[in-house]
Amino acid sequence: MPTPRLQHPLDRFLDDTQRALETVFGNPPAARDNPAGDTPDVELDDGERRHAAGLMRINHVGEVCAQALYVGQAAVARDPATRDHLMEAAQEETDHLAWCADRLRELDSRPSLFNPVWYAGSYAIGVLAGLRGDGWNLGFVVETERQVEAHLDEHLQTLPGADLRSRAILTTMKADEARHADNAQAAGARILPQPIPSIMAAASKLMKTVAYRI
Repeated sequence: MPTPRLQHPLDRFLDDTQRALETVFGNPPAARDNPAGDTPDVELDDGERRHAAGLMRINHVGEVCAQALYVGQAAVARDPATRDHLMEAAQEETDHLAWCADRLRELDSRPSLFNPVWYAGSYAIGVLAGLRGDGWNLGFVVETERQVEAHLDEHLQTLPGADLRSRAILTTMKADEARHADNAQAAGARILPQPIPSIMAAASKLMKTVAYRI
């Protein structure tokens, strides 16, 4: 029986680089069907369409950041089980990324021009978090997902009422994010001390303000 090939650090670097390029510049496919499915695409007026596009651009950026954060954390994770947990979550975030990109195209809009910056910053944060140990790694997952869940709630309340396709996507994303946080908590996440959650919330607020428009 052949022995499984161990991944060389260079292999991992190349894998991470390819994932970064696909996330920022490509169009990675979703593994799951778009939750909007056959939901009718009702015509929105110009103001509603711009607002829906702004919200979906924020969510697309959020998925770019989540990809980078989890890949950065996985790159330095000590426990293979923790790495597998992070990469499984990253795969579901790829689904979210693809769904948001699809909806942006439907709304005649585009992703944020600053996606390379968001990715690079989030990857660096992920590596720094991972270097502190796997408990901190998972703690960042919990805090990230709880904050994302909160802003998805916000978006679901402010989306145009007629935009049922965006609503279907965000509802599924919210359920996935809550599950990621619960799984990380169960796997031994540490509670992040202040001021880390506050700094994360402030950075998220800046990102949302910029991404809504650019």
